[in-house]
Amino acid sequence: MQRKVVSVIGGHKCDSEVERKAIELGKKLSKVVDYLCCGGLCGVMLAVCKGFKHGKGTTIGILPGYNKNEANKYIDLALPTGLGLARNLLVVKAADVVVALPGSSGTLSEIAYCLQFGIPVISIGSWDIKGVIKVKNVDEAVRKVKELLR
Repeated sequence: MQRKVVSVIGGHKCDSEVERKAIELGKKLSKVVDYLCCGGLCGVMLAVCKGFKHGKGTTIGILPGYNKNEANKYIDLALPTGLGLARNLLVVKAADVVVALPGSSGTLSEIAYCLQFGIPVISIGSWDIKGVIKVKNVDEAVRKVKELLR
């Protein structure tokens, strides 16, 4: 049976409130899925991995560059691609469900890939786009992830 993977997307820079939400999201997702995938760098990616490491799961970082050592310290499996922003497609396609936190154009591109490929994407304060499942908080996002994985 395939293990469950959630990708979390969001800005490489984030304020303290988004960082807090990302850590909380990671902690709660660690009780729901086996793997957490992200872009492997800083900001939302680092914060969600930090939270996820409190649980049982494994973190996967799909890196834009060629160097594994660029991954944040909470990444278990660093996958350097050398693809730059094109690696966003891999972050999305690795997932059964994607959760979006606030970010800029990179996050927007990942959301667009989700919509194009029919991968459910849940937004906690991220881009407001038709087809994206909007939720108010982390608990609601985690409930929706569980529902979508059934």
